Amino acid sequence: MGVGSQLVADWPAPSNVRAFTTLRGGPGVSLAPFDRFNLGASCGDDPAHVRQNRERLPGEFALPAAPRWLHQVHGTHVHDFNPAHVGGASAPTPTADAAITALPNTVLAVLTADCLPVLFCNEAGTEIAAAHAGWRGLAGGILEATVQAMNTRGATLSEGIANNAILMAHGVLEIDELPDDDLKIGTTLALL
Repeated sequence: MGVGSQLVADWPAPSNVRAFTTLRGGPGVSLAPFDRFNLGASCGDDPAHVRQNRERLPGEFALPAAPRWLHQVHGTHVHDFNPAHVGGASAPTPTADAAITALPNTVLAVLTADCLPVLFCNEAGTEIAAAHAGWRGLAGGILEATVQAMNTRGATLSEGIANNAILMAHGVLEIDELPDDDLKIGTTLALL
């Protein structure tokens, strides 16, 4: 994929953990104003276009599997994609604003517009998390809840690595200072 379709996270994660943010300018089919690679199912885009874009995602970005999506509500619930909760392609989309997993070859996704995507992994690279952090979620403790969920699985805060994908890629910027509107909307993915 070209530079215009993704921002690769620059963080000290183990080599088996990948993270990046997609941009709308990628190789998708959405029409204006969603121009091309929109992956958000609840923003008014044609559902068939979003579905096609999501189906293209694994192949376009060499993902080991289709991403695990969340129905994000600006809350503080963390979904654990463990073997008992993974389900198949027909499983309902969990309502949560963060997800964790220790399952290899699993891709976690969070959608953002003016919110922050925050990714976590333990130093061993055996557990990852992705959080959608809007002001309501931040005020309610979504990041703390994500760390707590990781802690219950054996990771500890002192062993964790966190990354705010957009801010790390551009230095410390406010969202409204991003140089291009395409950078304001994307899907951030963490792969184990």
